[in-house]
Amino acid sequence: MKPIPVGARGTFSKTVGPGDLASVLEPSLAGVMSTPTMIGMMELAAIDATRSYLEAGEGSVGMSIEVQHTAATPPGHRVRAEAQLTKAEGRRLEFSVSAFDETELIGTGTHRRAVIDTAKFNERLKPKLKQ
Repeated sequence: MKPIPVGARGTFSKTVGPGDLASVLEPSLAGVMSTPTMIGMMELAAIDATRSYLEAGEGSVGMSIEVQHTAATPPGHRVRAEAQLTKAEGRRLEFSVSAFDETELIGTGTHRRAVIDTAKFNERLKPKLKQ
């Protein structure tokens, strides 16, 4: 693994569609973007921040995420998630993450990832796949 410098940044953007809505998970809620959708976007932004530093055969997996979803976003709005590496300890990475819709900041938090050897990871998973 190449060293990933603190401050490395990544982004992920998308337009909120029908499958991204909280009402899919909880039908009584209004049609606004769900928290799981925002979290997924934040993870993809963190992956984007590391992409150019990983060697062949390496990947990263999420370890934890703590976020606050502070504003609702209706369908059809464009959302941008951003991640900035704030700490790197060997293969363990910590990011400051945020998300914005076309109007305002909609969420912030901290996300931790680990760089892995994908072949070893897949090998450890094989016994579970046979069950």
